[in-house]
Amino acid sequence: MRALNSANIIDNGNILSTQWSDGSTLRFHALWLRDNALDEHTRSSGNGQRLITLSDIPSDTLINVAKVDKEKLQLTFSPEQKTVQFPAQWLLDNSYDRTIENTAGWVSDLTETWDSALKDKIPPGSYRKMQTGSVELENWLGKIRRFGFARLVDGPIESGALLKVASLFGFVRETNYGKWFEVRTEVNPSNLAYTGLGLQAHTDNPYRDPVPTLQILYCLENSAEGGDSILVDGFRAAQQLRAENPEGFALLTKYRARFEYSGSDGACLRSRRSMIELSPDDELIGIRFNNRSTAPITDVPFEKMNDYYAAYRRLGEIIDSPEMAISFKLTPGQCFIVDNTRILHARNGYSGEGSRWLQGCYADKDGLLSTLASLETRALEAA
Repeated sequence: MRALNSANIIDNGNILSTQWSDGSTLRFHALWLRDNALDEHTRSSGNGQRLITLSDIPSDTLINVAKVDKEKLQLTFSPEQKTVQFPAQWLLDNSYDRTIENTAGWVSDLTETWDSALKDKIPPGSYRKMQTGSVELENWLGKIRRFGFARLVDGPIESGALLKVASLFGFVRETNYGKWFEVRTEVNPSNLAYTGLGLQAHTDNPYRDPVPTLQILYCLENSAEGGDSILVDGFRAAQQLRAENPEGFALLTKYRARFEYSGSDGACLRSRRSMIELSPDDELIGIRFNNRSTAPITDVPFEKMNDYYAAYRRLGEIIDSPEMAISFKLTPGQCFIVDNTRILHARNGYSGEGSRWLQGCYADKDGLLSTLASLETRALEAA
């Protein structure tokens, strides 16, 4: 661990320059340090929330005293003459004095994109074990954060069981489809030629803003021939498009597509979002791809439309490629969960005798990430 060696006030008190045991230097602005003070008058000791607004801090705030004491930094700010302490590790964890050169479409270190080579390398989590141990749940949620999906086995075979899965980490997001929806087809046993339609890989509900960020599909019956579930990493597909056609990738991030749904009474859902969504600092944060719900695209300039459609077509071809997909067949009591802002899901066609009955519901990623962060913090404190 890097140790804090010294701290020097520069730029007439506007900046603090800190020197560390590995020879590095990190700078901090006076106003930033004052705004992030950790004392009980600035932040609640109970929940860590800030107790003051920025306007409560004098705009001419400067640092006039800086002392390094073991693993702590003590600062005094003027004109308040307020003294606070910062742990050295806190300064390291929250430092911002660095050069950032990110390529458009970069992904977080916590994200690992994948293709068909991932098949069978991610063992499913056990619902039974998650009832009795937080380690199993932490590992399962960690897979969802890293790979965008995870499978689960050993679940109860009963209608509504998917709500119990959602309660492991958060809450169900109710929509016009209800708390959950049925994915159920009876295959006519007297007509073996009947085939349940396959579906192209897609993200759900692109016509919502915001979209449901998690989806659970839970199996109660699956005795028909076929009907395998298929998953595709939309982030990996976007990365491949960027490698092949940077200009086309840029078009799909810059211009908004339109998505619509009005298939049930009282529902008229519309959104205008890019198919490939980047954050303000160009991180890849979302994919919306659903041919059934795409409305006429009108936000692309006339002279760019042909190139836009070429990129749109190529993204679809990449998504449809067998080299991008993993597949598996759910059996009763099993389910999978996907990050609906990233992972596309599909199914093979199915036919023959038997039936296929799944139930689906939506949840939100903030609950999952909050539960995971709490489990990880608890594990660190216990170590």
